[in-house]
Amino acid sequence: MTNLKFNSLINLKLTQESGQTSQAPWKYDSVGNTDEFNELIYLKVPSIINELHDETINLNELPILLKLSQHKSNFNEFSYLYEFPKKLGNHQFSQILDEKNLSSNEIKTIENEIRKELSKIYDLDFDLEKFYDFLLDDKKLAPSVDFCNGLRLFIAKNPFECIISSICSANNSIARWTKSIDKIKHNWGEKVEFDSGIFYGFPSPNQFLDFYETPIEEADADGHRYEIDCYTHNLKSCGVGYRTPYMKKASQMILDEMDLNDIFNMDYEEAFDLILKMPGVGPKVADCILLYGFGFEEAFPSDVWIKRIVSHLYFDGEEISADKTREFGIEHFGDYAGYAQLYLFHYARKSGLMEKIKK
Repeated sequence: MTNLKFNSLINLKLTQESGQTSQAPWKYDSVGNTDEFNELIYLKVPSIINELHDETINLNELPILLKLSQHKSNFNEFSYLYEFPKKLGNHQFSQILDEKNLSSNEIKTIENEIRKELSKIYDLDFDLEKFYDFLLDDKKLAPSVDFCNGLRLFIAKNPFECIISSICSANNSIARWTKSIDKIKHNWGEKVEFDSGIFYGFPSPNQFLDFYETPIEEADADGHRYEIDCYTHNLKSCGVGYRTPYMKKASQMILDEMDLNDIFNMDYEEAFDLILKMPGVGPKVADCILLYGFGFEEAFPSDVWIKRIVSHLYFDGEEISADKTREFGIEHFGDYAGYAQLYLFHYARKSGLMEKIKK
């Protein structure tokens, strides 16, 4: 299979490592002058036709391994390949899913779905050059263009994963919450085997309801056959701490009271009020969920760091509340609020500003 390509301004590595709570970063490898990223995604392909055996294989979704590559010095394009799973359920997919076994229409459908997913995940329809004109018109923001060139939103491939990731990120470091999400996937996600390795999906809200919260709860269910340290198939052992009950209660609420697909059709304020009802979700986490999980680019997540950055740049260091910071961001940056917040935070991290304003 030849490499497929996107011609869009994006720095994949910068976008992956910018701390957005849509998902944990994809599996990364540096090969010479190339950055490579691999991850399992699910395509909206309900069935495929195996012309070799004249059969239709019915699916819910089709798991695909995406393999992205980008030259370290060229942010104007990236290439991608995809792999089919070796096996799924009773089907040995390595014997079925091959270009020579699928019709040209099936291949075209799959590759169109991949392009749609990549465009969504990396927000490739967003006009970065136009946004940079906006940044350069604001002398406070203008320096961020050099530090953040090619940085895009990293939109969730699974909105529920973003909800759990965002809850996990509250009062937490990027390294810790991403490690926790990876552990959750390895413990309970669907295991899919590819030629390039084993990858894991993200568990569903239904599954979360059945997870043990603590090692003690898991040990009790097992009759304490082993030492307590041996029990690691529980949420606390994934490092989520006090957020454990919030995750389970949010899962229950999603199952009982809301359809996540409906949120895509809401206006921002309606969606914000709804997400704010979830346990463990304050205004900052709600805005993270809406921005990174559902693409509401008018959201402006405001935590202590964004508050300090905005105060330093726009209020002469005056003490301002998180609510005032959020209101300022939404009003001042308008439709660019989400991107402006992302660029402000990363610029402060990389330029030394964050050290300067640390209190």
